[in-house]
Amino acid sequence: MLRNPVLPGFRPDPSICRVGTDYYLATSTFEWFPGVLLHHSRDLVNWRPVGHALTRRSQLDLRGVPDSAGSWAPSLSHADGRFWLVYTNVVTTGMGRPFKDPHVYLVTAELIEGPWSEPVRLDSIGFDPSLFHDDDGRKWLLNMQWDFRPGRYRFAGIVAQEYDPRVQRLTGPVRELLRKENILCEGPNLYKKDGYYYLMLAEGGTGWNHGIAMARARQLQGPYELDPEEAVLTTRHDANHALQKAGHGELVQTPGGEWWLAHLCSRPLRTGAPANPGSPDKTASASAHAGDRCVLGRETALQRVVWSADGWLRLAGGGVLPAVESAPPDEHAPHPWAALPSRTSFDHPRALDARWQSLRRPLEQTWADFSARPGWLRLAGGESPHSLHDQSLLARRLESFDAVATTRLEFTPTRFTQFAGLVCWYDTRTHFALRVTHDEKRGRVIRVQLTDDSAYAEPEDAVLPLRDWPDAVWLRAEIQGAQLRFFASPDGVAWVRVGGVFDFGSISDDYGSVLHFTGAMIGISCHDVAGQRGHADFEFFELVPQSADA
Repeated sequence: MLRNPVLPGFRPDPSICRVGTDYYLATSTFEWFPGVLLHHSRDLVNWRPVGHALTRRSQLDLRGVPDSAGSWAPSLSHADGRFWLVYTNVVTTGMGRPFKDPHVYLVTAELIEGPWSEPVRLDSIGFDPSLFHDDDGRKWLLNMQWDFRPGRYRFAGIVAQEYDPRVQRLTGPVRELLRKENILCEGPNLYKKDGYYYLMLAEGGTGWNHGIAMARARQLQGPYELDPEEAVLTTRHDANHALQKAGHGELVQTPGGEWWLAHLCSRPLRTGAPANPGSPDKTASASAHAGDRCVLGRETALQRVVWSADGWLRLAGGGVLPAVESAPPDEHAPHPWAALPSRTSFDHPRALDARWQSLRRPLEQTWADFSARPGWLRLAGGESPHSLHDQSLLARRLESFDAVATTRLEFTPTRFTQFAGLVCWYDTRTHFALRVTHDEKRGRVIRVQLTDDSAYAEPEDAVLPLRDWPDAVWLRAEIQGAQLRFFASPDGVAWVRVGGVFDFGSISDDYGSVLHFTGAMIGISCHDVAGQRGHADFEFFELVPQSADA
């Protein structure tokens, strides 16, 4: 049985292709490095991470990019014996800012694992581009067009321009294919079938109003006629559906001729908590979701689709609502992969598999050293938790609503400006941390530090002195839906609660005063905001799901 989401946790904007009997899928990574997470499946049910496409700063420079900027919606395809990946590095964004600076690049590789080429700069017209390989051998870059001018609708239509791989640049005029007045259209993808060019669009924004729409034309340049139905896929009219925010999709065809749609979705916690008064979601359906929090971010789902008698794409089960469960393609035998371990022992650099990412900067020995102390990972103290540049932070995606994260570290800070430990991270504006630090009166302590929609706090009821504790201590975070509890231990056996119950629901796209869209990341960090070369040693990190929703 295929159960959605097939890729749980922060894995949005899926781009899918098939090579033989192998399926490959890319998802957005935003400010996390390396960029563009790649997955592999042989049955559309079982998936494994196989690495990242953008592993060098020359391919993706994230220094200083805002939260929820960076690498947006990649487009993965296979043609001419190579993989092609078009991606955007958005370096300017934020509520109230008219400009985006969405720089679009292309890289290629013979194997999905790489090595991927140095990037070719294409344009900066808009974000969420895709590359269409026509059957006459020509290639076209599709994009949404961003209009920054006062009084203009920002989403100013879908455009296309030819790409010439011989000279590695765009050529010819920019052609506008379609414009829907005052409708948010993005994420264009083009398919050719039965004499038509089909244009697939993500519409309504990536929140509660999200959906997928279609248009078609006999010529690539148009004119395009709109699908008579409002959407191929959406949950905007059903606030109780398990898979909300359904939209932004791509098609893939099986060897036997079935069509499948990969799309993003979110599963909200039904907390009944009041909506954040600064919430930026202004859609008509937002009120129906007051208090709903999608702590796992936007995830990846798959739907079987069919072509109707009149040539339009439809869900195989009818209607527009995504299926939570469906039968996988009959032609594929089940192909599960070996389970990845929940514990990472920091005994060599290869210990960090594709699930791990760092924040905005590549993993380098200058700040993440596996050789300084055998069997441990030494993190050099980086900039503050609010920095957009050089933080020493490593994390993995949260993939279940209930989980326990544990680490053991040795850290002897000498100033309050030095702190290291366990982090539950959304972005620099919202996160929780259980850290070892120094207090002038109490000496070495464990304390909770948090940032709530940019407001920094150190609760006085969440401090634990360490006078008689060993140098190496254990830290733990227990996540149960919208509840977060922290614990510490001198030996990994006897645990002491640190602080009260914290609102983990704030680690969500749906919380806060600005528009953002990543997902919960759990990991470790070390900070020395005074720049005095402090460091912390970590022995291991473990993230264990406690529920069957992963």
